[in-house]
Amino acid sequence: MESVPLVTTLTVSLRFVIGVAAAVVATVAMDLVMARLPEGETPPFVAAGVLTDSAPQHAPGRLANVVHYIAGWLTGPLFVWMLLTSEGLVGGQSILATVLAAAVLYALMVGFFVFVVLPRSRLASVRTADIRRDWAISAAAYLLVLVPVVALGSRLV
Repeated sequence: MESVPLVTTLTVSLRFVIGVAAAVVATVAMDLVMARLPEGETPPFVAAGVLTDSAPQHAPGRLANVVHYIAGWLTGPLFVWMLLTSEGLVGGQSILATVLAAAVLYALMVGFFVFVVLPRSRLASVRTADIRRDWAISAAAYLLVLVPVVALGSRLV
């Protein structure tokens, strides 16, 4: 008996394209949420400040935008990779695989910012709790758009 692969090479490639397209949409949705939160627009400036060894309020705005959008757009393909991995672990496309990949990605998104980027910033510690909270909300909003778009797109290819 001949074994049938779970996915074809072309299907995998198309899923990464879907991941990038979904990430662009998710980043726009995230921007809308960030704009409504008290510290929502601070994380890109924190990241830019860490990269330039400056306080977030002195970080270049253009660099903050570049870091934010590149990270947002590249997170889509990262999610697709995690989704393919979780599908391999659970035996194919399923809600369980999607939820598993989304949970791991959420933990990575929040964990990387909270435990790697934020502690390296030149930021008053009284603001960090609010920034962590707003980042967690923003990351959740991003995934609430990214995950269903990638999951639906993945079923179409």
